[in-house]
Parts: sequence; structure tokens; C-alpha cells
Amino acid sequence: MANLLHWIEDIAKTEHARRVTGVSVWLGALSHMSSEHFREHFERVAAGTIAEGARLDVTLSDDPSHANAQDIMLERVEVEV
Repeated sequence: MANLLHWIEDIAKTEHARRVTGVSVWLGALSHMSSEHFREHFERVAAGTIAEGARLDVTLSDDPSHANAQDIMLERVEVEV
């Protein structure tokens, strides 16, 4: 989760953002994360950062044979400049 937040902060910095307004992630079927569990962890890690309060869109795959089934992938970061 810390690495994910680091990537989000790097994107925000590159975009000269004042804040992150939305984050979209894809959770692989074998990532061992439910949408709710991911959301709880994200909110805790994002507290006090540029991503605090960002809308979180989570897509949970149900395909255990997908090439990235064990991964969590950052799909989109929306920022306010």
C-alpha cells in the first residue's frame, strides 16, 4: 500500500497537483484483498497526504487465470491543479 501511495504522490507531483481527487485500482482475483479491505487500508495510509479524501474506485477481478491475478494495479489518478 505504501508503494501505491508513493506512485500516486509522484503522479500528483509531476502534474503539479494541489490534491488527488480520485484513484482507480484493479484488484486481481488472487490478490487476497476485498474491495472493502483495500479501501480501509488506503484510507488509513492516505490520511494526512495529498490523497486524503480522494474518491476510490475499485474493480475486483473474478478471473483467477488472469496474467495479473495476484496483483493490485493502479489504473487512474485524478488530480486538481
